[in-house]
Amino acid sequence: MTDIATRVYNHAWKIDPIVRSVLDTDFYKLLMTQSIHRRHPQTRVTFGVVNRTTRIPLARLIDAGELREQLDHVRTLSLSRGESTWLHGNMFYGKRQMFTPDYIAWLEGFRFPAYHLETKGDQLELVFEGPWIETTMWEIPALAVIVELYSRAVTKDMGKFELQVLYARAMSRVWERIQRLRKLDDLHIADFGTRRRHGFLWQDWCVQAMMEGLGPAFLGTSNCLIAKHREVEAIGTNAHELPMVYAALAGDDAALERSRYDVLADWQKDYDGNLRVILPDTFGTPGFLDNAPDWVAQWTGIRIDSGDAIAGGELAIDWWKRRGQDPSKKLAIFSDALDIDDIERLHAHFKGRIRLGFGWGTLLTNDFRTLVPDGRLDPFSIVCKVLSVDRRPAVKLSDNPAKALGPPDEVARYRRVFGAPATASAAVLV
Repeated sequence: MTDIATRVYNHAWKIDPIVRSVLDTDFYKLLMTQSIHRRHPQTRVTFGVVNRTTRIPLARLIDAGELREQLDHVRTLSLSRGESTWLHGNMFYGKRQMFTPDYIAWLEGFRFPAYHLETKGDQLELVFEGPWIETTMWEIPALAVIVELYSRAVTKDMGKFELQVLYARAMSRVWERIQRLRKLDDLHIADFGTRRRHGFLWQDWCVQAMMEGLGPAFLGTSNCLIAKHREVEAIGTNAHELPMVYAALAGDDAALERSRYDVLADWQKDYDGNLRVILPDTFGTPGFLDNAPDWVAQWTGIRIDSGDAIAGGELAIDWWKRRGQDPSKKLAIFSDALDIDDIERLHAHFKGRIRLGFGWGTLLTNDFRTLVPDGRLDPFSIVCKVLSVDRRPAVKLSDNPAKALGPPDEVARYRRVFGAPATASAAVLV
């Protein structure tokens, strides 16, 4: 097993680059780019990094030269022959050849496009402009680079023994939580922690601990590279960017209202089974469910990623019942900033009523709270989101207004069109 503390102490980034492969990304990114390759190859989209935890002055903590070195290294990466073979020949979600030859050919030739980086006060401005299918690939590695550089900045002056103790305490914390998870009947949980991980080596350690500690209850990891190396399932479906882009492309209010279902119609043509999981909170879950066509209720399940998780689960159960569906046969995946207490609480509340799944993210792969003085190594909320589409502003409402994105006038328009009144904001941890 890798001695993480020693590797951190001896950091030479050419030995331990933050992003090591095109596959060092989340599985949903590959699924989405395959659909984008098929349907929207010419659409131009701007992505930008947004630090929602503004009290953390990233531009003062992260050296811009080191950041450029890491981003430039990402731009040298290409899919290896072995990685291409794994994608082409492996079984994902019970299906062989999930990825078509033309998409894999595109991915083999893909190189990360240029980026724009500057500082704005205490914060970083990192933006990616170009074809959607290229700029979207930056989301996961850009966040992973920034968060790990932050972690390295905090730990750079620690001695060998201090680092050994730090990681021993963090490992003990993860293992204690795994022991609590073992007590939950019929548990189904996956690692969703790539974007805001403490570091690649730490995420890999967490996955191995979950594999050993939970056995078949551990479904796999969203990280494709780790899934390949550890021979576990690659897990994921889609993300908020799909409805955000479809909505921004809509020509009028009527097309805007339809866009949240148009994206699902396209996804349904591309994928089946457990990949048909709705993510309804982009523009407000209640309005999405109330106006959804009946065929949407026939999908496998729902991912609940913002707002009160129990309220969201109850809303989904009631909706399935009203649409003539049996909730006990439906899948609900909870993935919003889960900690061990949240997982236990949700499991107790919904056990036996729906098929439960948990995507354990940042608080699995980056929970060093209380382990370093002054909370300097605490996780923080940073995202890389769609800012504009073909020069039109992009919007996200969310079930938690604290996660909303977009110009105020467009946010107000979206709330009107989607029937999504502003609700009380909740604090965003990650």
